[in-house]
Formats: sequence, structure tokens, C-alpha cells
Amino acid sequence: MKSLFDTVSFKCSKLITQNYSTSFALAVKMLSPSIRDAIYSVYGFVRFADEIVDSFHDYNKENLINDFEKEYYKALELGISLNPILNSFQHTVKQYNITDDLVQAFLKSMKLDLIKSNYNTQTEYEDYIYGSADVVGLMCLKVFVKGNNQKYEQLKNEAMQLGSAFQKVNFLRDLKDDNLVLNRNYFPGVDLNSFDENAKNAIIKEIEEDFRVAYQGIIKLPIEAKFGVYTAYVYYKKLLTKLKNTPYYEIGNSRIRVSNYTKAGLLAQSFVTYKLKLV
Repeated sequence: MKSLFDTVSFKCSKLITQNYSTSFALAVKMLSPSIRDAIYSVYGFVRFADEIVDSFHDYNKENLINDFEKEYYKALELGISLNPILNSFQHTVKQYNITDDLVQAFLKSMKLDLIKSNYNTQTEYEDYIYGSADVVGLMCLKVFVKGNNQKYEQLKNEAMQLGSAFQKVNFLRDLKDDNLVLNRNYFPGVDLNSFDENAKNAIIKEIEEDFRVAYQGIIKLPIEAKFGVYTAYVYYKKLLTKLKNTPYYEIGNSRIRVSNYTKAGLLAQSFVTYKLKLV
């Protein structure tokens, strides 16, 4: 029975989310049950593509990402894929009218990771972030507004800013691994050799502005999505604060994390704020 396979497919996307990102999985649990599966499926799709270009070093990454793309479009055409992640995602794409330009922009940025190591200009940097993060925020927004195009257009910019903020926090936190392991430098004019406190503070100021704009969209989100997105926002803001308080040379030598104990405290804080209608 196809419905059983579809159920299993969405459970696989949930499993991917829980295993690859405990913080994102926690945020998704704060969403309305009616939209959780769709967000799990979006995460599963983007995570698999990201893993191909970041982790599968012993395999032909170009062939893998191209095959992944072909299998996605085959799934979209047929309405089924034996890859449960693609099967669940194609359902979400159709149900919530996720446009192909968003999927293509995402895959373009993933493919850039195979051939491009340095982003030397602001335009290159912004184009990559648009494809790797902003469009993921827009995919999620498509789910949150459930086909309300007026609401989607109203919140589009803020959703992109939130995606940018999350991605830039990840870039800053992963500065060491990106440079030394993956040989990538996303921030224009910044690498481990030139990175200093001034460079760190400039990046943080940029991210803080992204968060400021994004918050204006969070408070306008539908009730089904608001608490979950706000939870993710609070977590990443805390991570940014830790990065802000960490000397630049430690960022280049270690990966900054938020403990599970702190995450639990942030969740409680977010819940109280939400229930008091302060967001």
C-alpha cells in the first residue's frame, strides 16, 4: 500500500533530522503536528545533498549529486521514489507548491562546493548563501503559510534573512573545519591567516542585523509555525552570543557548541516568552 510507504518515508526524513541535528529536531517538535512531516522532509532533502558534497570524500561526489538531482526529478514526475527521502520531499513540494527555482538554486550552491573554494566578492558570497540557506527558509515558509501567497510574499524577505543568519552563524562556528578540512572560505577576505577580532566583530554585526530583520517576520508567522521558528531563533542567537564572547583565535581552533543543558533552558525560556505572548 503506497500510503504505508509514504508514512515510512516521512519517518525516515524525521530520523535523518533527529540524527544530524538535535537542535533543529527540537525546533521542529515545537511546530504544529500538521506541518512537522513536511519540514522533516525538507530537512532530509537538503541534508542528504549537503552530506554528498561535504562528507562522501571516498566517492565521486559529482556523480552522486547529479544522480541525486535526477532521481528527485524522476520522483517528482512519477510521484514515487524508492529513496524514502526523495519520496517524502516530492510529496511536500507538490502539496505546498514549492517552486522549482528554489530547488534549483539550492542544488546550484551545493554543486559550487565541489568546484569552488573561495568566495572573494560580496556578490559571490550572497549568491551562495541565497542558494544554500535563504531558499531553504523559503521552502519552509511555503509550508508555514499553507498556500497563502499573500502571506508568503509578506514574509519572504524576513524568511531569507533568517536563513542567512543561521548559515552565517554556521560559517563562523565552522571556520576551522571549512578552512582546514574542506579547504573552503565563504567570508570574502577572511581566512584563518587573516582572521582577527575586527573581522569576527564585523561578521557578528552583519549577523545581528539579519536576526533583527528576521524577528519582524517571526512575530507575524501563523500560529502553527511561530513557536518552532522562535525556538530555532533563540538557539542560534545564543550560539551567536557564545561566538561573540569567544576570542577570535579560539574560533579558529575549536567548534563552539551549546550544551544540551543550555538548550533545555532556552526551550523553557522560549516557551514562557511565547505563552506570555511576548513574541
